[in-house]
Amino acid sequence: MVSTTHPDLAEIVESDVLNTGISDEDQRSLARALAFAADLYGEKLLGTGEPAYEHAVGTARKAAELRLDADARAAALLFAVPAYLPAAEEKLTESFGAAVASLVAGISRLNELRVVVKTAALGKDSGPQAEVLRKMLLAMVEDVVLLRLASRTQTLRWLARAPDAERTQLARETLDIYAPLANRLGVWQLKWELEDLAFRYLEPERYKRIAGMLDDRRSERERFVEQAIGALDDELSRAGIRAEITGRPKHLYSIYSKMRAKSLDFSQIHDVSGLRVLVDEAKDCYTVLGVVHNLWAPIPREFDDYISRPKANLYRSLHTAVIGPEGKALEVQIRTREMHHDAELGVAAHWRYKEGAKRAAGKGDPFDEKIAWLRQMLAWRDEIVDASDWIEQSKHAVLDDSVYVLTPQGKVIDLPQGATPVDFAYALHSDIGHRCRGAKVNGAIVPLDYRLKNAEAVEIITAKTGGPSRDWLNPALGTIKTSRARNKVRQWFNSRDIASVVAAGRAAVERELQREGKRASLEDLARRLGFGEPDELFAAVGREEVGSRQLQNALRGGTERAHSQEIPPHPVRAGQSSSGVLVVGVERLLTQLARCCKPAPPDRISGFVTKGRGVSVHRHDCTSLARLAERFPERIIGADWGKRGAQAYPVDIVVRGNDRQGLLRDVTETLVREKTNLIAAKTQTRNDIASMYFTVEVEDIDQLQRALSALENVRGVLAAARR
Repeated sequence: MVSTTHPDLAEIVESDVLNTGISDEDQRSLARALAFAADLYGEKLLGTGEPAYEHAVGTARKAAELRLDADARAAALLFAVPAYLPAAEEKLTESFGAAVASLVAGISRLNELRVVVKTAALGKDSGPQAEVLRKMLLAMVEDVVLLRLASRTQTLRWLARAPDAERTQLARETLDIYAPLANRLGVWQLKWELEDLAFRYLEPERYKRIAGMLDDRRSERERFVEQAIGALDDELSRAGIRAEITGRPKHLYSIYSKMRAKSLDFSQIHDVSGLRVLVDEAKDCYTVLGVVHNLWAPIPREFDDYISRPKANLYRSLHTAVIGPEGKALEVQIRTREMHHDAELGVAAHWRYKEGAKRAAGKGDPFDEKIAWLRQMLAWRDEIVDASDWIEQSKHAVLDDSVYVLTPQGKVIDLPQGATPVDFAYALHSDIGHRCRGAKVNGAIVPLDYRLKNAEAVEIITAKTGGPSRDWLNPALGTIKTSRARNKVRQWFNSRDIASVVAAGRAAVERELQREGKRASLEDLARRLGFGEPDELFAAVGREEVGSRQLQNALRGGTERAHSQEIPPHPVRAGQSSSGVLVVGVERLLTQLARCCKPAPPDRISGFVTKGRGVSVHRHDCTSLARLAERFPERIIGADWGKRGAQAYPVDIVVRGNDRQGLLRDVTETLVREKTNLIAAKTQTRNDIASMYFTVEVEDIDQLQRALSALENVRGVLAAARR
């Protein structure tokens, strides 16, 4: 079957590009994989109509061109084995080793995401979803990502024989998902081919028109670039400048994108072909520029100095366009090796601004840093003679700290590693999180502390009514991983606690109204007692700060108010309370710090004698205390801080800043560094301004001031203050 259906396998293995750069032992293993694939695939076709064997060989050849190792090339040949062979992973492990079996399994997982890819590429919310999906692919496949790109390149090559309708969808997916991945990884030979093939299928008329405008073939443009490199290298050598010169012709899709983005005619595109010159020092850049302009005539208004005036993303380079050999336009970029490293791997990486990514100064997204790491790994691969070290490091690459899961509708949701179904529920909507009672993963019921994995489909089981469980806040149970979910649960219970106090106060007020037999306006009653609205009155009654006698007096029309008195600044004779607060004339009196103003040493404080709950200690400038002093001057008592041990006091603070990814994380990390315990948090964003309200525990105001000063140094923070 093998000999009649396929070319001679021995000839392929001996002469083909498949064998480049691998040992004799690896070549024999690859020959076995090729024979295994040929025998298993036979005449089977893929969903695109391409023969499975032809696709396998094409993908493996592309993997070899990328200088991937023998395991990756074997995995490319065996990519479809799980679809055609039961217990494939065990058999592949036995025949070709665990590494190959793992790679093939990764490819199979990607193939299961075709529906998701289609949704992300063609849906209404294609931009954000496509970005999340790119991260999901990288997180899932690790070192399979290059095989996936090679496979898509082979598919697009084969689709040149297919009708237009059949290849449009795959071409759109390629531009939305796979070409940006190749761009981020710096795999330029795949990027330009993916973009050009997709462009050819999506915009055939424009593709033909631009191709016709290029009056010579790509091979001739490559020859032109080589000629320009030789001429410039000779001139720089004579000038005594040590430089590294590279170049390549611009591909068709890049030309089309520039014409569309800048509304230019083809005749205005001066970088159809380009050179890049790398030197040691910045001063050499300007020397090279002089040599270039002396060698070839510069094109007016086509010079940009991004060294003296870097771009907003810190990109630095000299750009010029000249009339090069044979009278053809040529773009030349000149930069130091350090500038090139920053541009390719650092904060100014090309893919950030070419894809329209949001620019930001300072430390980048951790995911961006991992992309830069992988690109550096790819660069190292080309420099290492013995590639074994590079292969071993890339095998253990961890590209993302996130897990990407799917909703029942196929939308991709990204969560931190270790996230649970409860985290997933709150990521969808707070109400879904509150009513979450169970979850299904890939159709099977799982516990709420189940750790979600990449590409799993999650469905939340909800109750019609009810709320979260307090047990979810117990870190030992591991039900919640994300701070968003934890804060939502806390907010739910806090709102219920406040609601219960208000409800109790409302019931007490209504009882007094019934007892007095009056129908008073609640708004008027609240104003008589010094409150702005009824709910404030209900809360005060519920906390027993307003008693029945005061309600009766107000209902009977009493309008006399005690004049505010000067609150005694310091006690004359005081007793030490158990909480460390000194209270005038009383020994061992029960005290509590007021929640309205949250005093902390060395704030000036005074006490208010409550009914049955001892003394409520307020800051001297507390507005609630001022209202109480007007109504109950006889219950105001002097207080001061006594001898304090290692006691912590809750304090409310507010932090406002320009909203950005990671701002809340940086703020909370700063609080931790300042040894400030965070016990409550609430955040909201309006007009790109984030307002974060925290309750923290401090030993004194000095510690609080240090924490606030540190918070104001966090990138993006506009102000940090005590509430």
